[in-house]
Amino acid sequence: MSCILHIETSTDVCSVAVSLDGACIFEEEDHSGPNHSVQSGVFIDHALTYIDQHLHTLDAVAVSCGPGSYTGLRIGVSTAKGICYGRDAKLIAIPTLELLCVPVLLGEKVKEEDALLCPMIDARRMEVYAQLFDRSLKEVRPIQADIVDAETYKAFLDERPVYFFGNGAAKCMDTINHPNAHLIEGIEPLARWMFPLAERRFFQEKFEDVAYFVPFYLKDFVAKMPKKLL
Repeated sequence: MSCILHIETSTDVCSVAVSLDGACIFEEEDHSGPNHSVQSGVFIDHALTYIDQHLHTLDAVAVSCGPGSYTGLRIGVSTAKGICYGRDAKLIAIPTLELLCVPVLLGEKVKEEDALLCPMIDARRMEVYAQLFDRSLKEVRPIQADIVDAETYKAFLDERPVYFFGNGAAKCMDTINHPNAHLIEGIEPLARWMFPLAERRFFQEKFEDVAYFVPFYLKDFVAKMPKKLL
């Protein structure tokens, strides 16, 4: 049996959920804007109260680890680590781009067997963080910071359909302009979509070191720093 608290704060949406053996037993979401500093604490307090009142033992905390909003990720990850310390729970990191694929696959929005999934997180101008997966969530191309033009995904689009989604996708479609490019609207990274990914990592014992774990933005930043500054 696994009881997992899920925290998702990588975009403007703030959401918290609790799963018990993969089934949702608690969920709260705020779509009104980047209110993570206020709403995440309230939602998490409600979730932990619910867990305690129903006499469940918190086994793990799953948190989105980016890419995404610097402030949102910082709040989500630091809170998750604090709960893990206080409750002696395991920490599970869920990549935001992989998370975005879950509602697409569960909603059966992609029919072609050979299609690729391209979740996108908005960066700025025509820049996005993007990754490519097949329908089994096997990585086809790793996360990159893409400056999107007509050639960025052409090699993949010339071979098969590619479905673009996430908060960086809509602005790119006119630029990509390919008959194999398809936009799926309304896909957001939410805590309730974390369940299958978190459950799999829990039973694989794929946990993070609570003391040293940092989300994507920090690792990316440190990797680019001049060695003399490290």
